[in-house]
Amino acid sequence: MEHADQLATWLTARLDDVDSVAIGEVEIPSGGYSAETLIVPVTLSRNRGTSYEHIVIRRETPEPPVYPVQVPVENEIEIQWRVMSALADVADPAVPIAPLLGYEPDPKHLGAPFFAMGFIPGEIPREDPMYVVDGFYVSAQPEQRSSMIRSGLEVIAGVHGVDIGAADLEWLSPADSTNDGRRQLSIWRDYAESELDGRPHELMMAAFDRLADELPDAQETVLTWGDARLGNVIWQDFRPACVTDFEAAALAPPEMDVGWWLMFEQWAYASAGIDPFPGSLSADDQVAHYEAVSGRTLGPIGPWVLFAAARYAAIVVRVMNRMVTRGLLPADQTIYLDPIAPVLAPLMER
Repeated sequence: MEHADQLATWLTARLDDVDSVAIGEVEIPSGGYSAETLIVPVTLSRNRGTSYEHIVIRRETPEPPVYPVQVPVENEIEIQWRVMSALADVADPAVPIAPLLGYEPDPKHLGAPFFAMGFIPGEIPREDPMYVVDGFYVSAQPEQRSSMIRSGLEVIAGVHGVDIGAADLEWLSPADSTNDGRRQLSIWRDYAESELDGRPHELMMAAFDRLADELPDAQETVLTWGDARLGNVIWQDFRPACVTDFEAAALAPPEMDVGWWLMFEQWAYASAGIDPFPGSLSADDQVAHYEAVSGRTLGPIGPWVLFAAARYAAIVVRVMNRMVTRGLLPADQTIYLDPIAPVLAPLMER
């Protein structure tokens, strides 16, 4: 591994009672389009002997963040670190966070800012192949799937239950911001138009036009996860063992997370061309469970599901732009039009 000696020195200074660290062969898991994830096997030498563990590194990429920047923070790695640190301090059992080892803004150590955390083993519902096509979710029993869905909604409720002031998270939004749906709609539409750079995307822009009329004006403000879905949880025995990926965290209405959660499940099945599995819960049942465990009453969720689909369409445009920049796709590609259509088009017909 490049920079292995620098990382070993950095970890030695941050791990308790460790005399030295030896770095093994690094694994780079598939999946994800934001910060780079490295799973690093380490040999830890102490007075009492040697142990073998794994450390997870999340390292900033040189490309623009996948999500629109909403805060005056230099990189998405720092956003993740600060939000996860706040959640770890809250210690809500519904929101399990991996042990956090440290954040490093100086690129001299690994070539870019990064943070390190402990490795949590478990199963992850992945996108490639889609978790409803292959993997443990497919082979699960109906009651196990139901349990995962309910547990995931409980994680969302736990995130939303964080006291923003006590957790020192006001930096996630400008002081004069209303933090309502209108602000988020403006942020995401501007982001979409910037990434399109004059190219057409009639379906996505029609959705943004419709949302200008349908998205509610003012709602409660909570800490939102930003990417609430089954695949951003590490599962052990169908229970959440670790919650990940907070680079899109924002102060926003709770409906934004719940809408994203519902949209992503719909997209998973629609993109695979299959019906929901036994044990799946209806959108109404999922909203009802969230309301029961959070103590909140949500407004109409339909516009927020549509907003989630439009946001996902915008993210796909940026990801495809990255592929062009990397030389993996031609500049005239139109792939950005396709992935979200199976869920966005039906939502626009309702």
